[in-house]
This record gives sequence, structure tokens and C-alpha cells, in this order.
Amino acid sequence: MYIAFIELNFPKNSNGVDTLNNKIRKQKITRIKLGGTPRVLDLFSGCGGISLGFHSAGYQIIGAIEFDKRAAESHAFNFHNCSQDLHQSTRDITKLDPDELIRELGINENVECAVDVIIGGPPCQAYSRIGRAKLREVRDHPEASLNDPRGNLYLRYLEYVRQLQPIALLMENVPDMLDFGGQNIANEVCESLSEMGYECKYTLLNSAFYGIPQMRERLFLIAYTKELGKVPVFPSPTHWIDLPTGYKTTRRVAQRNIAAANLIKEQQFFVSPPEPTSNLPLAVTAKDALADLPQVRIHLEGKLKKGIRRFDQLLKYSKNKDLSQYASLMRNWPGFENSKGVYDHVLRYLPRDYAIFARMNPGDEYPEAYRHAWNIFEEKLSILEESGMKIEVDSEEYKALKKSTVPPYDPNKFANKWRKMEADRPARTLMAHLGRDGYSHIHYDSSQARTITPREAARLQSFPDGFIFKGSMDAAFKQIGNAVPPLLAHTLAVEMAKAIGIKQCTPIFQGGGALEYEFS
Repeated sequence: MYIAFIELNFPKNSNGVDTLNNKIRKQKITRIKLGGTPRVLDLFSGCGGISLGFHSAGYQIIGAIEFDKRAAESHAFNFHNCSQDLHQSTRDITKLDPDELIRELGINENVECAVDVIIGGPPCQAYSRIGRAKLREVRDHPEASLNDPRGNLYLRYLEYVRQLQPIALLMENVPDMLDFGGQNIANEVCESLSEMGYECKYTLLNSAFYGIPQMRERLFLIAYTKELGKVPVFPSPTHWIDLPTGYKTTRRVAQRNIAAANLIKEQQFFVSPPEPTSNLPLAVTAKDALADLPQVRIHLEGKLKKGIRRFDQLLKYSKNKDLSQYASLMRNWPGFENSKGVYDHVLRYLPRDYAIFARMNPGDEYPEAYRHAWNIFEEKLSILEESGMKIEVDSEEYKALKKSTVPPYDPNKFANKWRKMEADRPARTLMAHLGRDGYSHIHYDSSQARTITPREAARLQSFPDGFIFKGSMDAAFKQIGNAVPPLLAHTLAVEMAKAIGIKQCTPIFQGGGALEYEFS
């Protein structure tokens, strides 16, 4: 039930007159300024990386839209444990209108009154070239997006904004959004939102600058209704690292595209990425994130077999492990505490490669791995020859031994296919295909000689140990790789709380500091 509208000297529209939408958004702002909890809808939610960040900052997650079955189940379990049946259904945003969703969620309010904040990252893969005319067409004629054969996920996001009238929104995507088919989609989205009555800004943020043990570069777009009278601001970095060349190049290319857009006066929405300074705490490392987890060596004992990996065995925490501040947060995240151990600490079956993993040096990629494999292969041949067995080149025995020892990929074509993490640096970007190919994140500990587990991937993404992923190992890897790091989402949620008018909202993990949480 909404409280009576109270005049707080809100700005009028360009004609000096309040429209119905202006009044609705002003009512939402007033409710929050008087202590109401902001109600959040997560579009394209996945398992809930952004949701977790906002939830931990004191926002209420009222619902989500997610097409993947296991991801929807994970989101429902973690945020709506008492009403999972209502929330775990898969939903297709291209077929579900906002008013239908609000009814499905059991919210007894008009559609434009039910949501305060929209969050989410529309997938970019299915989206094709879009121009301003198309965006305006969808804004004015919502049915157009339902029949767009080119992919309409951003269009549906905009349509949900148009109908739900949030006072704030957060959108996340890959940097390629800045040059998609020759167009800057982020800028075009901002233009459309601006015409709907929102103040918009977007930039690039790297998660390693915000206390996450992973170098993940993503685009973030924040918009506030103009009734708030606020210009979006992005949080200042809390940690420092000198990014590898590839990440710096991504930023340079993106900013070059923006600079080119300035020739036609399209730079008004872009904010230069906040840069860290070297006096900040050093970035959280892979070792900070993973060292306290139980060591896994079952594969080296010959006990690991092929098959689906389910999360049905508890691996208890070691009792005498010194915890990094980051590991402590992962065990003690408010609402997701875990003092026992982890179930999703399981491995892929890769018998050919364990010996190669053990020999790789930190930072080694596939060319180095391939050379290690050849050395192992030649050593095996020598042992056989010393035992009196003569194996001819290209014989069946030779081919079988090579197949069981040396990966088949051309080292000149697959340089980045494998990579061994460095213990003293954040991990490289986690991808959704970790479930099918985890070689991009080989554990830094040579004595364990393996790729990372789903729980380790979750740690590198800043999912706390009490967060549960539904499904098997492959499903969990996909959910984790597709997610926004919750700790980065939390930092953004805290920044947005200042503009929205939330009374108290402090970070749960800031700089190198302690665990903090306060909201009222």
C-alpha cells in the first residue's frame, strides 16, 4: 500500500506539468526517503549475482525473469526460499509482459507502482543491429519488440522500464556493446531512456579494482529518474593492480570508439572509467580467495571416474587455516554464512592432463603446456625403451601413447586455450563455458594439479560459500561464469543508494578493511 504523496520540491517536466508517470515516480521516491525498502526486479537474472549485491545492501528482491531452468531454481532458492514454487519458474521475457509478471508474483498493485529499481544484463549474443528509430518504435509501440526477428532482448528491457516506471536501473554487459555491428548500443539505450525521463551514464569497470579476485572488464549503465535530480556516479576503486596488456587494450579500444562518437555529439552519456591509484590496497589474489578451501587430490589417487558431478558430499573446512579477509567474507557474508564446508568442490575428469598441470608454471598457457606434454611423452618413450620395448614412430603403440599424453590442439592456434593461474594475482575472466572446458583456470597449486572446482569459481566471482547453485557441476559453472560478481554489484548498489535516498547503507567489504553491514 502506498503512503500519501508528500511534496518534496521535485522538478517538473519540461512543460512544468506533472504527468501520471511523474507522480508515480515521485511517490516511489517519497516512500523510500521515509524509510521504505526499495523493491527490485531482476531481468535476465541468472542465478542472481546482481540480486545478491543489491540484497546485501538492503534492497528487497521481489522477483526475477530467467530463461535457464537451473539458474532460475538457484535464484529462487537463495532469495525466495519460503516461496520457491512461485519464483523458480523459467520465464521468457520476449513472451511475458510486465503486467503478467506482476500478477504471477502475487503483487496486488498496478504494474507501474510495483517496482522501484530494475537491474539486469540482457545477453548480447542474440541481439542484432538496432538503430534509434527502432528503439523509439519499441518505446512508443511495445508490440513491435514481440515480433522483432533480429533479437529483441534490449528492447524488452526498455519496455519493462517504460511500463514499470522505476526510479533507478542498472544494466550490465560486455564492452563489445560499445561497438556492436558498428553501433554503440549503450549510447542508443541511454538516448531512449533519456527520452523516457531518465538521467543516464555508462562506463567500464574492472572487478579487480573493487576487491574481487578476478580481472573482469564489463560495461555498466546507471539511470535515475529525473525527479531524483541526480546524475549517476560510479564508485571509486578500492584496490589497485596494473592490468595485463589485453585488458588495457580493451579499455583503449572502447574509449577510442567513444571518442569517435563524439564527432556526432554522442559522448554525453559516457563516463571515463574510474582509475585506481597505487596507494590503494593491492588487488585480492587467487590465493587470498582459495587457499583456505579443502585441498582436492582424489584425481591423483586414481579414484575419480567419468560421470555427472553432483553436490552430495560435504568437504569440511580445515580447522587451522588462517583466513584472509576475503575468505572470511566468503564464509560470513550476511545472510549466507557457512561454518561447515562446501559441497560443490568437485572436479572434471581429465586423466591425460594432470601431469601436465603439475609441470606448468604460473602464467603458462597452451604453447607451454604443449611443450610440457611432449616432454612427458618423450620421457615415457625413454622408460619403455630402457625396459627393452622398441616403439616405432607412427606405430599403433606410438599413436596410443601420444594420444594418452599430448593434447591434440595446434599450439600455434590455441594460445589462450589453457592458462595456469598465478597465486599472487587475481584470476583472468571466468567464462560460462567453464563447465565444458575449464582449462582457462588451472589451479595455481601444482601439488593439486587440476582445474578449478565450481566452488573455487564461485569464490573468484565473489559468491559466498552459503550461496547454493542448483544442478550439476556443468550447470553451476555456467551460472557462475554468466554472473556479475556480487561484490561489485553490492558496491554499485551502495553507490546508487545515495542517490535513491536510502537512510543507511554501508559496504560489507571495503578496501582492505573489515566486514561491515548496516541498513535501516
